[in-house]
Amino acid sequence: MQLEGAIPQLPFRVLVIVAHPDDIEFGVAGSVANWTDAGAEVTYCIITDGGAGSNEPGADLAALVETRRQEQIAAAEIVGVKDVRFLGYKDGVLQPTLELRKDLTRLIREIRPQRVVIMDPTTILVQGEGFDYINHPDHRAAGEAALYAVFPSAGTRPIFMDLLEAGYEPHNVDELYMTIAGKANLAVDVTDQFERKIKSLLMHKSQLGEDVRQMIEMWDMETGKEVGVKYAESFRVMRFNQSPALPANAADGSESSGSIEADAALENQPTHEPVSSS
Repeated sequence: MQLEGAIPQLPFRVLVIVAHPDDIEFGVAGSVANWTDAGAEVTYCIITDGGAGSNEPGADLAALVETRRQEQIAAAEIVGVKDVRFLGYKDGVLQPTLELRKDLTRLIREIRPQRVVIMDPTTILVQGEGFDYINHPDHRAAGEAALYAVFPSAGTRPIFMDLLEAGYEPHNVDELYMTIAGKANLAVDVTDQFERKIKSLLMHKSQLGEDVRQMIEMWDMETGKEVGVKYAESFRVMRFNQSPALPANAADGSESSGSIEADAALENQPTHEPVSSS
């Protein structure tokens, strides 16, 4: 497993797609803080409403959904994310439907990210030092739908022609990062961002208590040991559309033509107002 290098060049956009409020904070928030610190623009997409987050008889699930929404917005702000999208699918019964893939394709074409972070759809059982658990089926469903939104749907013009007619031009993602991955090949050093990660995670007060810190420390220290740092988060990474070498003008900090074209396309996309606490 290798350590992640610097953000390739700015502007750099990242879209993180997960199943539930709090999924990002467990395994990705330290990396997100790292990326936003480096100048990246990060958008969160939370697919389900989080309404299955209480097992109490008679729980007010509508109130819980709103609570979890506000917790997620607060958690995102701590690591520099102001754009949070909520798709509102029912929690606990998510399926990788064509409708969901279309919603994610629309978002990818709108945001036009170079990097997309998803949940590894191939992971069923998770085992490590001191922890064993069955991966939530919503995680796998979210990962599968997002995977096929990245390819082939986002970049293929004839798929979802109504999106094209609405102005959502095709977009090819450069990098795919998968979290909760059984075959991780890249680690992000989150040592400097670890306290912000914990603070972000603890915003989910309806779900977690202070004792979660010990578990996260154990996870991230175990990953960090593999790459020689104190704390790290791991991903299974695939890279597409990569040139064999950096463009000749990369050293002077100017944008490559690909980046300019992506920005021009972004300006012409339909947009939605981000959900934030402001």
